[in-house]
Amino acid sequence: MAEYDFDLFVIGAGSGGVRAARMSAAAGMRVAVAEDRYMGGTCVNVGCVPKKLFVYASAYSEAFEDAVAYGWQNQGAEFHWKTLRENNASEISRLNGIYRNLLANAGVTVIDGRANIEDPHSVVVDGKSYSAERILVATGGWPHIPDIPGRELAITSNEVFSMDEFPRRVLVVGGGYIAVEFAGIFAGLGAETHLSYRRDLFLRGFDRDVRKFVRDEMGKKGAQLHFNHQVEAIEQQGDGSLLVRAEDGSTLTVDTVLYATGRVPNTKGLGLEKLGVVLHRDGTISVDDNFRTNVHSIYALGDVTGEPQLTPVALAEAMALVKHLQTGQLTEIDYNNIPTAVFCQPNIGTVGLSEEEARDSGIPVQIFKSEFRPMRHTVSGRDERTLMKLVVDSSSDKVIGVHMVGPDAGEIIQGMAVALKAGATKKTFDQTIGIHPTAAEEFVTMRTPVA
Repeated sequence: MAEYDFDLFVIGAGSGGVRAARMSAAAGMRVAVAEDRYMGGTCVNVGCVPKKLFVYASAYSEAFEDAVAYGWQNQGAEFHWKTLRENNASEISRLNGIYRNLLANAGVTVIDGRANIEDPHSVVVDGKSYSAERILVATGGWPHIPDIPGRELAITSNEVFSMDEFPRRVLVVGGGYIAVEFAGIFAGLGAETHLSYRRDLFLRGFDRDVRKFVRDEMGKKGAQLHFNHQVEAIEQQGDGSLLVRAEDGSTLTVDTVLYATGRVPNTKGLGLEKLGVVLHRDGTISVDDNFRTNVHSIYALGDVTGEPQLTPVALAEAMALVKHLQTGQLTEIDYNNIPTAVFCQPNIGTVGLSEEEARDSGIPVQIFKSEFRPMRHTVSGRDERTLMKLVVDSSSDKVIGVHMVGPDAGEIIQGMAVALKAGATKKTFDQTIGIHPTAAEEFVTMRTPVA
């Protein structure tokens, strides 16, 4: 008789947890997954998937306007929030079913409910105890709203996709990619949109040229940006609107306040502290290179450990962990040159070092940069521009950073990420023949460094 009910008990059915469970089961392990909310995790339910669908929706307003210059006679398109909301919900429900079936078909036992770790080898879900040789925590993050008066009046990305009514006026609070993306979504769908950020420029950590360029492009699209702006309180008005007070004494009246000020590890109620699992000051779980905590039977991966909060990173970590559990070999994850996209409008795509990071590291750099109007807008007349930038180590000629703001930037930068992983030099880029006419060819035609 087996010593434990399961070889691996996974807490959390998000991207990392599902991949780890499926691959472990395929390797012959007895595996269970406990999930109390979102089958498929944040990305599928309230993250990258619905968010990108909403980005698509918000882009149609400009597409309808631009079509006139190309000979299309519009008859007055009208946005219906309920249709978008319900079609999105149907797609998410479909994906939930796919994830559940993937686990079931792999032989994974799916347990619905919030798990609590009783001891290093026991997990309790809804009063029932399960034993496991190893326990994997993959519970991801949870949106955070600061403790200000009226915080209960605000919503987060958990609620935004299912709002009863579409707001006429909205304030998005935050300066990260989620805040910037939602500001673009609301503006594109026709809301009077404000973005509040407590510092002088959003998207901290991205290349400064990219940050400034996006600021200017968002302003053209109608989003009202409030920098060095700290929300102090939110008050409900008699007509149902919200009065937002800032520390500088200014006020805004809106219908909805969306907080996108970061996410915290979703570990409440898991029992980690009771077992003495070491947590960092920010609440993330401390793990070694093999995703093992200081309690040797307990592992953790994905957003809950504080590594780059990206779905592909969690998937890669899950694959590495399963390989380690099978072979005992050290996991090998290269966190350098991870490509990233921000689905603001226009999109951001980036991989490698920013100019500031390269200079701060003492690398002698050459910068190649191009800014131009996308070809489609030479006819539409829209005042939208594209930015492309290469950061080159002048001592080795290696391209160490590629950055873009423009349509389909994420699609283009994915290929650039392969080039950087392969160690491409600027000479390699120069010798590559471009595809004409495309925006992407600009990356292989930039010849003169900027001053």
